[in-house]
Amino acid sequence: MRLGKKELINLLERGLPDFNITFKTAMSSRDGEEIVKESSDVDGYVVYMLGIWVGAGYAIVGTGKPTILVDDLYCGSGELISTYTWARSRNLPVLAVASSKFEDVVKTLSLIKVLTLIKGSKVIIVTDRDVKKASEAIKSSLGVEVLKVSPERLNQYYREADVGEAEKWADKWIREALRVVEPSRDEIVKAAKMYLAMKRLLDENEAIAITIDCLTLVYSNRLEAYPCLGFFQLNNEGLIGACEADLSSTLAMLIIKHLTGEPGLISDPVFDLSKGWIVYAHCVAPSRVYGPNGPSNPYIIRSHAEDGSGASVQSLMPLEEYVTTIQVDPFEKAMTIHVGKAVANIDDEKACRTKLAVEVKADRILEKLEMGMA
Repeated sequence: MRLGKKELINLLERGLPDFNITFKTAMSSRDGEEIVKESSDVDGYVVYMLGIWVGAGYAIVGTGKPTILVDDLYCGSGELISTYTWARSRNLPVLAVASSKFEDVVKTLSLIKVLTLIKGSKVIIVTDRDVKKASEAIKSSLGVEVLKVSPERLNQYYREADVGEAEKWADKWIREALRVVEPSRDEIVKAAKMYLAMKRLLDENEAIAITIDCLTLVYSNRLEAYPCLGFFQLNNEGLIGACEADLSSTLAMLIIKHLTGEPGLISDPVFDLSKGWIVYAHCVAPSRVYGPNGPSNPYIIRSHAEDGSGASVQSLMPLEEYVTTIQVDPFEKAMTIHVGKAVANIDDEKACRTKLAVEVKADRILEKLEMGMA
């Protein structure tokens, strides 16, 4: 059964209740040009193709704004194919939906909101390094604003943190952990003070993410506590805490958060080709991998692995789940992506505390890796 325009409008409004949608009808390329003139301030366009050889889609896709082409099957198919291939050949930001399931249309249209949320995000980086070029590339490619904060300011907020509040957080982490191995309670309280300092920075700047040049600063005695447990808590809350001033991985976590509502795991990949595994290792990981309102998996409070000091987390993540891995290069405006199945939590004193083994085509991935995109 073919749906009329009124039925389609009703379905779209019901499926996307938090969208402000303006509906227009175009019967020619000139109509498409007029729509573009009248709606230059929109976040994106959806062209629902109910017939063929209208030509309106070319003007709309040509704006360079995110555009989704939807085929009313058998009615707009030729128009969708020609417009989509034309746009792809020009590297324009376009997606095509050709499906008999209307929920696929709604799901794809929601990506426009994801792009808008990413574009409006702020990321704090705590470092002494020059991040101007990276910040400009990130702003250009994704619209994300990077705010540089000095280590001294973070340390000041750490010293000003409420000790009583920090003790409450420390006791909560200890109580909910499977066990505590190396760190003393005092060390965990220090980690909680750092969490409160980071949260204050995020709140003051209306930022969603923070990444700290932690190893450089700790090893040079310019950071008063490891941020690992604080990152753990931020990621569990739906915010983003990322290690080592790694802006590319912070962006990947930001995309994952807005796309799925779930936290990302920043990691160093270790290949075990004998088993077809990549082991994702780091001393920071969430325990609420299904999002802030989901269940918590078991975790162990450990020291930071490389130097045996501070407090970090060994998260024992759910197995037999599919894991999607991405990395973002804002300079090349490129992304790598692969998928595998979580098969083991590795307990090994070598390297970082959390080690999630994922079954993938490890040999093929290793052969295709490029510098900076691991």
